[in-house]
Amino acid sequence: MSRGLITIGLLVLSNIFMTLAWYGHLKFGEMKGFHKLGMISIILISWGIALFEYCAQVPANRLGYQQYGGPFSLVQLKVIQEVITLIIFTIFALLVFKNETFRFNHFIGFVFLILAVYFIFKK
Repeated sequence: MSRGLITIGLLVLSNIFMTLAWYGHLKFGEMKGFHKLGMISIILISWGIALFEYCAQVPANRLGYQQYGGPFSLVQLKVIQEVITLIIFTIFALLVFKNETFRFNHFIGFVFLILAVYFIFKK
């Protein structure tokens, strides 16, 4: 498997954990035993989840970066990561938070992000 695909796979995995750490706790109130937790407990749980994010994010950037033999420049890595973040977040929001909707303006925003990727990778 190519370094580029491994990088993207690790970035997807990283962003799944990141989304759970950053937004998953908002659903804790609906889970038995979690609704009584204080802010410090929630922070520590989220921090524990974020550890797994870093375990995927750091190798992804290291493998993908041109200076270490990867196919991507620093700017390309960042843009890929941001697009993956928004895709993962959108899927998470629609599946986990049933009251969230995907509107036309969101679609237009994603089109512009795809255009950003195009221009970032254009030589």
